[in-house]
Amino acid sequence: MGIRRGFVTQIGMEYEDAFAHANAFDLDFVELMMDGQHVRNRLDAEAVQESAVENDIDLAVHLPFALDIASPFEHVREGALRELLAAIETAADCGAEKGVVHASTSAWSPAWGHDELREQLLDSVRELDTFASEHGFEVCVENIPGEFFPAERFLHLFDETGASMTFDTGHARMNGMDSTDMADFLDSHRDRVTHLHLNDTRRASDEHLPFGAGTLDFETILDPLRDDWIGTLSIETFTLDWGYMETSVERLDALL
Repeated sequence: MGIRRGFVTQIGMEYEDAFAHANAFDLDFVELMMDGQHVRNRLDAEAVQESAVENDIDLAVHLPFALDIASPFEHVREGALRELLAAIETAADCGAEKGVVHASTSAWSPAWGHDELREQLLDSVRELDTFASEHGFEVCVENIPGEFFPAERFLHLFDETGASMTFDTGHARMNGMDSTDMADFLDSHRDRVTHLHLNDTRRASDEHLPFGAGTLDFETILDPLRDDWIGTLSIETFTLDWGYMETSVERLDALL
């Protein structure tokens, strides 16, 4: 299957429209953001799957944001996990093959130790990964700016869980990695990184510019993945303008 290309939907973007445009741009998949209007209990899984099939588009999802799966408060953590497990089940029913998750916490750091919260995160990731595997679904943990799992700290997550990784280029830039650093990381961990968020930026900020509009050297970043890598590339651009998305696809394809 090699490299497959797609994009992440944005708030205000209906999935039917996204699937149709992905088909028109000759893309392989859409990464549906399961938050806001596309939260699991607002989705008709059968209708989503039918629309994807009609447009000859595969499906991935971005699981809901801001769910505290490492909360030191038992009922908060359990509730967040239940919601993510339910979202995974809905995503699988929609025909999605993989989902991006944020392994993060909003726990008050002066009161709770880093190591304790990190172990809570790892326990939750293991639970999500096990449940997902039972549903033929792949959990891909995203590198998030901050103290727990930026890209450079993923080695511990790789050692302690079986989860895959979503490598977000803009987030990596925020944590001090340049394009060569990103390429080196991908080259070293191409067996665990199965999904990328192509998030362009001009500075160490989460700008999500159209692909090629920032200063990241994507030719260098993607070079380690050109031969024999099997995975998915999601253009993650904060826009509802399909012209910018089409240009982003054209620029990406020129590099592949």
